[in-house]
Amino acid sequence: MRPSISEITQLWDRILERLRGKINDRHIFDSFFAGSYLHGIDANTMVVVVNSGLAATLLATKYIDIISSVVRDVTESDFSLKFIQSSEIATITKQAEKKPTFFANSFINRKFTFDNFVVGTSNREASQAALMIASNPGKLYNYNPLFIFSHSGLGKTHLLHAIGNYIKDNTPALRVLYISTDDFVDEFIKYVHGDRESENLKDFFKAVDVLMVDDIQFLADKTKTEEMFFHIFNALINAGKQIILTSDRHPSELKGLESRLVSRFGSGLTMNITKPDKTTCVEILKRKIETNGLDVKTFDQDVLEFFAERFSNNVRELEGALNRLLFYVINIKQAKHIDMELALESVQPLMGANGPKTGLSETKIINSVADFYNLTPNQLTGKIRTSQIAMARHIAMYLIRTMLDLPFLKIGSLFGGKDHSTVMNAVSKVEKSLKTDQSLMAAVDQLQKRLKA
Repeated sequence: MRPSISEITQLWDRILERLRGKINDRHIFDSFFAGSYLHGIDANTMVVVVNSGLAATLLATKYIDIISSVVRDVTESDFSLKFIQSSEIATITKQAEKKPTFFANSFINRKFTFDNFVVGTSNREASQAALMIASNPGKLYNYNPLFIFSHSGLGKTHLLHAIGNYIKDNTPALRVLYISTDDFVDEFIKYVHGDRESENLKDFFKAVDVLMVDDIQFLADKTKTEEMFFHIFNALINAGKQIILTSDRHPSELKGLESRLVSRFGSGLTMNITKPDKTTCVEILKRKIETNGLDVKTFDQDVLEFFAERFSNNVRELEGALNRLLFYVINIKQAKHIDMELALESVQPLMGANGPKTGLSETKIINSVADFYNLTPNQLTGKIRTSQIAMARHIAMYLIRTMLDLPFLKIGSLFGGKDHSTVMNAVSKVEKSLKTDQSLMAAVDQLQKRLKA
């Protein structure tokens, strides 16, 4: 929805009010800024009418940085600024009427940058490749296109926007276009149906310097659309323009696409992003917590470790779990310190069948195992190492791990501060013994039935 005349007027009034406090010379402000008004907003460009050609030149050069800064503060968005005289309005209007309307809703998300992309062993090479291309768009022929593939939610789209933002900040003269494959398919359908009779889709792409297409696998089995993309792809590569593509699989595994297109996708630099490791997940959590204006120190380390282990399938799942925790401690059960008990409460609905059940806790498991083996809970969690107590202790650790999915570090703290590797070995030992030891299988089965009752 386009902003109304009233909204545009109020917006520029707010901008002028801030500028008034930043322009030290009152005569300059009164001569060149006062009386200016916002003619309109076209995509990411603000068209500002000023009282003279000299004012247009001065504002577009000497004062452009301070004006852009104030506009960014007021709108929380980046806009290009175009200063014109009132006599140029008719020309601007005519140009706007002729302006191609392909991908009118495309934009680069300013939130996604290289600075806030958490790099780990799973994505380091892809991140380095993205930065290299962003620094030299179209200049590294052997690395064109850059093809990044991974499962969903691992950071491909973040890297695309990071490339776009880097180029816009460092090489603003280049025209960067970010689109999804669905966007391309939609525009192509409108084009062939005659909705773009006065415009040519191929000609539109001639003005693009950097083309970024997300989820290219969705081009499969769309023969006519593939053919159009093939010609656009070749034209851009031959013109020395940069192309970056993402997919959920390696180019060679793309089904339903013409072999000539697949061949071109794999002719440049292909990079993979894998599932993030635990260390990277913890760093992502810390970055997300800080982004929300919170202190990482208010979160117990075992909470971060647990989330990093339990919700590590992809970054979206990890951030989703953390968002639920933050919502819980802010809106439902206010707390200034987040420990494991509170964290488990918050994400219980996300844990599924493997999550902690109502009434089931590590204390209940320890008490049940101790009772089963005629021991006291203190004997079970203490330092006595008789064979009977050691086996019971290992079983308790195994049940806590499998039924509550607590991190090894947390389980170790329950048993006298044992190292997480000790707990891992204990759990592994029980798992192996269960395959051959009938009596152990029966004991564990009985304990599980008691705990689930």
